Amino acid sequence: MTQGSGRPITVLLVDDHAVVLRGLRFFLETEEEIQVVGEATDAETALEAVERLQPDVVLMDLVLPGMDGVAATREVQRRSPGTKVIVLTSFAEQDRVVPAIQAGAAGYLLKDVAPDVLVEAIRAVHRGEARLHPRVAQALMLQVGQPPGHPAAAASSLTPRELEVLTLLTRGLSNKEIGAALAITETTVKTHVSSILSKLGLQDRTQAAVYALKHGLVAEPGPGVPLEEG
Repeated sequence: MTQGSGRPITVLLVDDHAVVLRGLRFFLETEEEIQVVGEATDAETALEAVERLQPDVVLMDLVLPGMDGVAATREVQRRSPGTKVIVLTSFAEQDRVVPAIQAGAAGYLLKDVAPDVLVEAIRAVHRGEARLHPRVAQALMLQVGQPPGHPAAAASSLTPRELEVLTLLTRGLSNKEIGAALAITETTVKTHVSSILSKLGLQDRTQAAVYALKHGLVAEPGPGVPLEEG
């Protein structure tokens, strides 16, 4: 059972391959703290199930009949804001990863992921964290690359406090959690994050975290690369 909640984490499986659904259900149902509450082979059925079941987590394939997984993820967030989406796909390309994250996915894993890693990812996103498959994190690193006009030396312009904020951001902490850890207000954290993005020439927190890892500004957080959504 989930710690402190008194109930299992409810999961909806969405994939257009029956074999994949069967395999996912088989090993997830061996986990006492996870309950598979439904399956769907297309986005329309999945969205109906989300509205009816309000699952904690949706495992979402990207390639589906009709509406694709990115659009479906966006709709899940609109119809059930409390439901977290983990994309589970075979595609690690940047043009697949970024739209899914922008649509609101809290996790992006590949189908070669080990069962125990998938289970931990479900637990993590349910806690409000996020998870990226290591190959996906690598793809994002390639995308960030070396921002034009902002060589790695640009990091030297970050203040000690901004480096502290960046380190905690990369570990997946929310602004509120960063503020509590550093004994500063959430508003101050937001100001620091905006300054970090401006100095490094980046657009969002995910890019900042990947940039920090690539250029050795913070310690490697370990497999899964937990990043805060949004």
